[in-house]
Amino acid sequence: MRVEQFSWTAAQEWQPLLSNSNSPLAQLVLIFGSPSVLATDTWQKELSQAFPKAHLLGCSTAGEILDTRVLDNSLVVTAITFEQTQVEGCAISLEPGESSFSAGDRLGQALPKAGLAHVFVLSDGLQVNGSELVRGLSQHLPVGVTVTGGLSGDGDRFSETYVFWDDQPQQGKVAAVGLYGDHLKVGYGSLGGWSPFGTERLITKSHGNVLYELDGQPALELYKKYLGEHADALPAAGLLFPLSLRIQADDRRLVRTILAIDEAEQSLTFAGDMPAGTTAQLMHASFDRLVDGAIDAAETCQKAQANIKPDLAILISCVGRKLVLKQRIEEEVEGVRDVFGNQAKITGFYSYGEIAPFAVGAPCELHNQTMTITTFAEVA
Repeated sequence: MRVEQFSWTAAQEWQPLLSNSNSPLAQLVLIFGSPSVLATDTWQKELSQAFPKAHLLGCSTAGEILDTRVLDNSLVVTAITFEQTQVEGCAISLEPGESSFSAGDRLGQALPKAGLAHVFVLSDGLQVNGSELVRGLSQHLPVGVTVTGGLSGDGDRFSETYVFWDDQPQQGKVAAVGLYGDHLKVGYGSLGGWSPFGTERLITKSHGNVLYELDGQPALELYKKYLGEHADALPAAGLLFPLSLRIQADDRRLVRTILAIDEAEQSLTFAGDMPAGTTAQLMHASFDRLVDGAIDAAETCQKAQANIKPDLAILISCVGRKLVLKQRIEEEVEGVRDVFGNQAKITGFYSYGEIAPFAVGAPCELHNQTMTITTFAEVA
């Protein structure tokens, strides 16, 4: 498995030059970039010329990850040449009024199943309920096939997000790549580092990913009381104060981040399901706990791969973590590098949601405010 990486910025253009690539037979090129850079009209042609046999898969971001650097207003490109793994993929556009479950259902049906080892999915970050998308997709996959990926981003603007598979970046799109064969070893880990605070509240009214009431009170009104002076900056301020959901009696929790608010309905729209009858609690974070969460996610990947050193690690971290860590943001990526060693290539992006199983052998879930890592290695 050969992995080459490139980046583009307005100041430096391509670094290193695409013409110096040693991967003319690459089968898959991952592209993560800011919406403004993706809107330019030259990069796609240049990448298609440099990697004529490759599929191009990517999305818009709230920040791009390249090795131990976190970039903005850039393209980060990772060209992958597999030795014994095959690549197939597909994409769908959301139809008017279509549910996220139906979108996942269509995507899952479109992927070939024979020999499938893993699915990596990128989704629109604003129009999709990630929980429902994952459920619709997963029902069509062979037993034991894992799914990881994330929701595309748009900085802290929550205005427009883009996904593409061998075409122009588009809103309202979901794409998946299937990796096939017996020689691919996949690891995954997803951990946060956020701490709950305040009173637990019961979700008394919700529909899918829209929350209407907590303890019988209007959700937005109650949430604003907790946020105080930060309430005027919603929905972006919600990234700093996510909600933790207690899913089962075993104290397993999922974290949810706000995507939108509705003043008229006093409701909050989240990236994933907010089931009625579940208890919810506000969360906050410290610098050290977030960095430790990223390191723990990397260590979980290593255990899942039986300590096989990865050739490639894809990091999908929530934009809320970026807003909290600020100038210390690269510390969480550096912590991941320390776990994997220098041989692994690292790429990724800051997202509006992360997709991965909660633990090895568990169903795939939509997470928020986590560092979610997928690692790949080919073995004989």
